[in-house]
Amino acid sequence: MKEKKRAIFIDFEFTMPDRHGRRKGFYQEIIEAGIVLVENGQIVEQFSSYVAPIRFPVLSERCKSFLNITQEQVDTGISFQELVNRLGRMGQLPASIITWGNMDMKVLRHNCQQAGLLFPLKGAEVDLSMEYKRFFGDQNQTGLWKAVQEYGREGTGRHHRALDDALTTYHIYKLVEKDKQYLERPKPTTIGDRVDFSKLLNKFA
Repeated sequence: MKEKKRAIFIDFEFTMPDRHGRRKGFYQEIIEAGIVLVENGQIVEQFSSYVAPIRFPVLSERCKSFLNITQEQVDTGISFQELVNRLGRMGQLPASIITWGNMDMKVLRHNCQQAGLLFPLKGAEVDLSMEYKRFFGDQNQTGLWKAVQEYGREGTGRHHRALDDALTTYHIYKLVEKDKQYLERPKPTTIGDRVDFSKLLNKFA
């Protein structure tokens, strides 16, 4: 039986310090998760939830304003342990872990260390923003929604909502993969490639 090609597209939103950074020992914690599981090019599972932060449970005004998120939403979110369990279940079978940028996996790893939990994902990690940068030869990394707009498309839902950004990442992934396949296709042979005209002309000389 042929093994399914699996990919997990992930986006997290994090806590942010206030503008003056007065919280001693502050580090970013995941407060919203968006996950899209794809098998053989089809979405088979989506997950979205707020996540209650552990170390710094009270959100800064800057965080609430930037993410358009409320204290009540994260207070009623799942625990970080539940998020790790969910990721572990989705990542049981081999899968590529695809994010836009490298911060999602960095923060997840650090949050796991702080909580004394094992990192739940085992697949190869792909930073699609770097793939995009290399593919188009850009000097700087491009933001997620700017990248999709450069394709003449629009992002899914609202920027800085975790599931919407995870779906937008999947959307760009499909567009980039399609372009790669197009470039890798061999050029069709011309009639000049198929016929040796020098021999043909000698025959009629």
